[in-house]
Amino acid sequence: MSTTTSVDPVRVTAPPVTAPPTKSAPVRRRPSLFSKHTNIPGGLGGALWLIIVVIPLYWVLTTSFRSSTTFFSDAPLSLPSEPTLANYVKVFDSGFFGYFTNSVIVTIAAVIIAVFVSLLAAYTIARNTHVVSRTAFSLVLLGLAVPLQAAIIPIFYMLSQMGLYDTLLALIIPSAAFAIPITIVILVNFLRDIPGELFESMRLEGATDWMMLWKLVLPLSRPALITVGIYNALGVWNGFLFPLVLTQSPSVRVLPLALWSFQSELTVDVPGIMAAVVMSMIPILTLYIFGRRQLVAGLTAGFGK
Repeated sequence: MSTTTSVDPVRVTAPPVTAPPTKSAPVRRRPSLFSKHTNIPGGLGGALWLIIVVIPLYWVLTTSFRSSTTFFSDAPLSLPSEPTLANYVKVFDSGFFGYFTNSVIVTIAAVIIAVFVSLLAAYTIARNTHVVSRTAFSLVLLGLAVPLQAAIIPIFYMLSQMGLYDTLLALIIPSAAFAIPITIVILVNFLRDIPGELFESMRLEGATDWMMLWKLVLPLSRPALITVGIYNALGVWNGFLFPLVLTQSPSVRVLPLALWSFQSELTVDVPGIMAAVVMSMIPILTLYIFGRRQLVAGLTAGFGK
């Protein structure tokens, strides 16, 4: 009789499956006012500079709505006790619209001439490595060192010999000439950042220099063109020396010189002068409001490279 031994099968059990530990979502902390990334001196300096800029503008605006009598009785930084528009009416009756038109003509013409000539020169300098181009760029840099006051007498003599004295062209030509050097320098630095492969690809497709200038350079350099346009417009619009020396007739008088004449005629009517200042600031403020994004883009171009 044989005996059999029964062996129990070994049960193999799989280890329990455990879920991977879940990471809790990071708790977002509100940035502290005095965190390590806060630039407190920079913020205080910016606030101080804002106060320095805003207070004079506020005083000019509120003073333009005061009368001649309340100007001496009201506090300087208080609101006008008796607001009036008589100062603005007086400014328009003094021929302000004619002065404004002359300033617009001179500014637009000078800026267009300066930007157009500078774009052509900057394209040639940036795309040409010949010694002539480098010499021309050095002469342009030398033009930045010539002060306007040192050249006013030769300019007066040349314009007088050309028969352009006391005309709007006497203001347009020298204003554009003195705006060209800085415009060329800005545009050359901007055009050098455009990849050369774009020019080579257009060259292989048979594009001429004029086609590359108008179809490639002009669209890509729009921020820089707007930047130099606004910068030059500010300089021409606020220019005082050229109108003072090169013109004398009221028919060709521009706003800066008109403000000076208002000051001589209205020696005690400060609200009238401030009304003329406010009217002269409106075009430049409007230009900045519509072009501020392009202006900042042109000023910061190349800093991230």
